[in-house]
Amino acid sequence: MVDDDGSILKLLQVTFEMEGHEVLVADCGEKAVQVATAETPDVVVCDLMMPRMNGLSVLEALRSEPKTSTMPFVLVTGSGRRGDAERAMELGANGYVIKPFDPFDLIKTVQKVLES
Repeated sequence: MVDDDGSILKLLQVTFEMEGHEVLVADCGEKAVQVATAETPDVVVCDLMMPRMNGLSVLEALRSEPKTSTMPFVLVTGSGRRGDAERAMELGANGYVIKPFDPFDLIKTVQKVLES
């Protein structure tokens, strides 16, 4: 779970844990790449708009490494710009969720990604 907003990160962490998921967290893109590479999670759920390294850059970095190149990736954003979704899918994102969203809808999206 990657988000630079601590309150959103905590909300998502607690929600996913209540559903029985183990959650690793990162508060920036650089840390997300480090954690994903070291821990190889089942899926990465990442915010798009973050300082220094945004979600698309995280996705590109993970797709460029053999160990993480096929790791499922769901992008979450407050931006409803059509180009963001298209770019995410071009880079290999498996899902795209627009804020505001119901955390349980995000869980359903993640489950669908993991099942495919």
